[in-house]
Amino acid sequence: MQGDLSAVILAGGRGERLGADKADILLGGRTLLSRTVDALRPLTDDLVVVLRTGQRLAHTPPGVRRAEDLAPYEGVLAGVAAGLQACRSEWALVVACDMPFLSQRLIHYLCELRDGNDVVVPRLPAGLEPLHALYHRNCLPAMLASLQAGKRRLVSFYSGLRVRYVEEPALRRVDPELRSLFNINTPDDLALAAAVVEPGAHATDRAPQPALEALGADPATPGSMPFDL
Repeated sequence: MQGDLSAVILAGGRGERLGADKADILLGGRTLLSRTVDALRPLTDDLVVVLRTGQRLAHTPPGVRRAEDLAPYEGVLAGVAAGLQACRSEWALVVACDMPFLSQRLIHYLCELRDGNDVVVPRLPAGLEPLHALYHRNCLPAMLASLQAGKRRLVSFYSGLRVRYVEEPALRRVDPELRSLFNINTPDDLALAAAVVEPGAHATDRAPQPALEALGADPATPGSMPFDL
């Protein structure tokens, strides 16, 4: 898969509820961005980290290229467009940097569904997961048209494209607990992730057991999205 897939990591989230840029948040001694990069390295040799305009990271993992939101626009759609423009491959996996449990097996499965499509996106009862999805370079004109029309929702450009929706039963066959779709928006989310990464460590500071079960056993809503979609 190395040569036919790029990876775009959106790292521009300010993490206001977490007190720092999301990319720089530590989990198990590593930044969220480093965890994401390490998870994706076996899948691609083309890793693009997209930052908001003027953003500076405390630490940039080696071997990644940097891009910024597509000026004069800003926000998640501008970030995805900038990342897709920077990619060397026709297909790009787009993920947020705050998803610490990415599954290479699930990504492989999504890649198997690319033929004849422009977008491959998971769909749960709670909605789409467009920040854990595959986008073909063919999407760029539609993305730019949405930006120029003042549309900020990431899925606003889907109309007219060939979109393959991957439903929950199929996702669970590959990732039964849907951990790969969990993301970190709040201190409670971070504590929950830490309880999984470092089980037993400082247990009193971690999320209560019902929250842990929500991540591991049956996450009906596996994390709220970090951006306005």
